[in-house]
Amino acid sequence: MQTIIIIAVIALIVLWIISIYNNMVRLRNNRENAFSNIDVQLKQRYDLVPQLVSTVKGYATHEKELLERITEARSACLSANSINDKISANNMLSNALNGLKVSVEAYPDLKANQNFMQLQSELSDIENKLAAARRFFNSSTKELNNAVQTFPGNLLAGMFGFHKEPMFEVAQEERATIEKAPTIQF
Repeated sequence: MQTIIIIAVIALIVLWIISIYNNMVRLRNNRENAFSNIDVQLKQRYDLVPQLVSTVKGYATHEKELLERITEARSACLSANSINDKISANNMLSNALNGLKVSVEAYPDLKANQNFMQLQSELSDIENKLAAARRFFNSSTKELNNAVQTFPGNLLAGMFGFHKEPMFEVAQEERATIEKAPTIQF
């Protein structure tokens, strides 16, 4: 009888460990899937950027340095392999695109150009979709991090190679800009 109880307890412990492990695998896969959604939006963004840049080039040929930064940032995004590298490269591209928006304000004819307006609208749409995908990614990351850092998962996470993963956050260079209240002029 004692042997049966011991076997039952061991079986319950093994099932409990399997359950925790499977939950962590599920959460890790959800996080990777969430980043895949970001990748889809980033791909659309990368494909749209050259069209936007060529339209702007027609109006702003002397903005060569800005356009080169955007092209370099786009290349860095395409060559990034890990999730963390992609996050970093994406932040670099976001900063470069913000410079483009400021530059465009100096060219009223460009802002009125139909092709530019359509591209700008598409880029804005993609940016909104990216924001939603990033929120989903961060939510998935939070769920995984909670499972890895809370009891009882924290007892097993290290043994199975699970660890706290980084969120998709605003780049340090951009933080000062976004924390400042916008200036509204009429």
